[in-house]
Amino acid sequence: MSSPRRITLKDLAQHLGVSTASVSNAFNRPNQLSPKLREHILSEARRLGYRGPDAKARSLRTGRSRIIAVVLAESLTYSINDAVASELLSGIAEVLDSHGHTLLLLSGRQHASQVPGSASIADGFIAYGLMPPSLMVSADLPAQRPLVAVDFSPEGYPAVHIDNEPASHMIARYALRTPPRRPAIVSLRLTAEPCNGRVTQAHTQLPPEQTITRSRLAGFHRALEEQGFTPADVPVWNIEENTHEVCAPVIEEILDLPDEERPDLLLCMSDRIALTAVTLAEQRGLRVPEDLRITGFDGIAEGQYRAPRLTTVRQDSVEKGRIAARMVLGLDPAEPRLLQTALMIGDSCP
Repeated sequence: MSSPRRITLKDLAQHLGVSTASVSNAFNRPNQLSPKLREHILSEARRLGYRGPDAKARSLRTGRSRIIAVVLAESLTYSINDAVASELLSGIAEVLDSHGHTLLLLSGRQHASQVPGSASIADGFIAYGLMPPSLMVSADLPAQRPLVAVDFSPEGYPAVHIDNEPASHMIARYALRTPPRRPAIVSLRLTAEPCNGRVTQAHTQLPPEQTITRSRLAGFHRALEEQGFTPADVPVWNIEENTHEVCAPVIEEILDLPDEERPDLLLCMSDRIALTAVTLAEQRGLRVPEDLRITGFDGIAEGQYRAPRLTTVRQDSVEKGRIAARMVLGLDPAEPRLLQTALMIGDSCP
């Protein structure tokens, strides 16, 4: 017994009495149809089991799939839950939606054999993360497709960055106006070797093109040196992943030091690290900012809703996503872009 024939775009168009272009637009270019007509087409498509135009067939026919793949350095679960990554994806999606493109999410932690086949026909790629995903340097990605990097600088490709070094210098200089006795830095993905704890001379720092952390560290060190501190004498702790669960053991190690060794200023490289430090300090009866001053980086909403409000640097991650998407679509020149940040003075380091 033969299986029933699969309904095609042409079949659906004939059934509805509309053009094949109208059916295609309902799935790929919704702004070309009235909301009523689009909903009618989509509802009938669902009823009849039609899932949309075949991307591979469209790609062969037109040379374009209208798919943009975003390659994330972290897992998909982490990236969707992380406030900064989520804002970036929102900016990308906004531009792709308005120009009739589909967003495909890939994790750089996936083995090449796990990558969906649709990645092979993507019109372009946006790569985002603190380190270049392994997928990005793999021959498995199609050549001759536009690629835009965000927060790292692969050779030969345009990249979108914020002013990490000046921003870190700005917030550290502000924090150091009240001279601390024992400043410390809590970094994020700084070392080549896995390190969730104190950084020592035995650790190798990642090269600057692979992690924005190096630029932020340079900004902190410049401000410390200007205030008479020897940067090499200021302790640095490293966090492997920007989550509360991974941050907590490192912050506990810092806060549980003897009183004469415990830092009285923490320069943190993310708001998530800073918020974890605030929470754990409060649990130990340490007052913020009287006993411990804390600065963050990113300007996520959570840091401004709770008390004490974080002193931090605000970056516009949504705009970063918009710029990267416009570049990969050819709407903006494919050239390096640098976005400015802003200092947000809160209560954690007044």
